[in-house]
Amino acid sequence: MTTPHFHWYLPTTGDGREVVGAAVQEGFASAHRPASLDYLALVAKTAEQLGFEAVLTPTGTWCNDAWVTAAALIPQTSRLKFLVAFRPGLVSPTLAAQQAAAFHELSGGRLALNVVTGGDRTEQARFGDRLSKDERYARTTEFVKIVREAWSGTPFDFAGEYYDVAGAVVHNPPSPVPEVFFGGASEAARETAAQTVDTYLTWTEPPAAVGELVDDVRRRSARHGRDLSFGIRAHVIARDTREEAWAEARKLVDRMDRSVIEFTRAAIAKAESEGQKRQAQLSSDIENLEVYPGLWAGYGLVRGGAGTALVGSHAEIADLIAQYRGVGIDHFVLSGQPHIEEAFWFAEGVRPLVEKATQSAPQVEVEPKISES
Repeated sequence: MTTPHFHWYLPTTGDGREVVGAAVQEGFASAHRPASLDYLALVAKTAEQLGFEAVLTPTGTWCNDAWVTAAALIPQTSRLKFLVAFRPGLVSPTLAAQQAAAFHELSGGRLALNVVTGGDRTEQARFGDRLSKDERYARTTEFVKIVREAWSGTPFDFAGEYYDVAGAVVHNPPSPVPEVFFGGASEAARETAAQTVDTYLTWTEPPAAVGELVDDVRRRSARHGRDLSFGIRAHVIARDTREEAWAEARKLVDRMDRSVIEFTRAAIAKAESEGQKRQAQLSSDIENLEVYPGLWAGYGLVRGGAGTALVGSHAEIADLIAQYRGVGIDHFVLSGQPHIEEAFWFAEGVRPLVEKATQSAPQVEVEPKISES
């Protein structure tokens, strides 16, 4: 069995002991930690020290710009990669290829890209993007193809529905080229992934549901003669015992402002994103948030995007990771509240168990499922 890839998260909206929007009650240790360069450097250095491969730098209205933030952290780190999220369509693909090539060179090859097409028409309009959802994915397909060809070092012409470029190229082609991650659960998103990216990334659902997504995208990519890897984005609450972990989860819910829960639910209900709808469904019953043994949907009550967490003892979470690996997941992009403290819990408690299980597992090559049935 291959070794899994563990990545962490940069909280570029700020950090703290509560999920976004939670109430601060007297007597609790609580303070907002602004996303200053000093604090984000602490998170990045912690992730590097603990052996995480990369940190995801998110994109969106309420995040600091991912490119600027990640670039500022290059000299603060030495081995850590940056999984930089960005939205195609807001810049030209040739410029994006140049930015990536420059970052790759200046960081010593420590770049991966997370392509975020965008599933909220209100936010897209905020940036001047008025295309429909399916049009955005079609544009993303063209965008990534141009970026990849520009990295080849040979001038590239492309005339499509959304882009018309002549001689697209970067002066110092990255080698090896940055890995491209991408997520989306809709039909259009899955087809874009199959044609263009290296790793298909999904928000965390019960293993069987994730496995269905993996199998579908794998079949699609096989039709294009391509072979992808797969990953999930999840929060994590790992403790020495199951009781301690679930007590922490209950505390997070207890500190959530109920008005923020209702506001978030109303906002998410308007989202076009199929993945966001699937996450919202998991947290629809506030009295029953453990939607699968060890999988808790409490984050989704007050937070858009990834809304589920792996919760339990270190051994229980290691077992859950094994279940996801069993349906084809290789990359785990994790986060927790607060991001420094939770990184230590996972790295010191869970990962040694995962590594031990990986080393003792038989090294068997598994044929990908590419049947049409």
